[in-house]
Amino acid sequence: MRMREAHYPGLAPIEAYGNGGFRFAGMSHRGSLLIAPDGIHGWSVASPSEINVGSLVRILEAEARPELLLLGTGADIVAVPRDLRAALSSKGIRLEVMATGAAVRTYNVLLAEKRSVGAALIAVA
Repeated sequence: MRMREAHYPGLAPIEAYGNGGFRFAGMSHRGSLLIAPDGIHGWSVASPSEINVGSLVRILEAEARPELLLLGTGADIVAVPRDLRAALSSKGIRLEVMATGAAVRTYNVLLAEKRSVGAALIAVA
């Protein structure tokens, strides 16, 4: 059996979050999510300490990058490394860090407004 990367090839609002995952587009996903211009991807990051330039390479190297990246750091807001902020800024991407719940709600509003937004969301219990 061949396993494929978790990927939804479009953008969709997040319908629910919690219990270690998310629900969107009538589907559920266990684990964290990375929402890039090319769709919604499973994201291997499980804790804020794993967030770094490498974990966001899909966003940083994308041809079409979002103007704003919402970073949902779990149940609490956590500071992110300066080099990560600098890497995003050098690509013209603004970063907003918040708890995952707030990031989900903000993402849904900005998506509905057809704004250029991406999100990196750590799953919460």
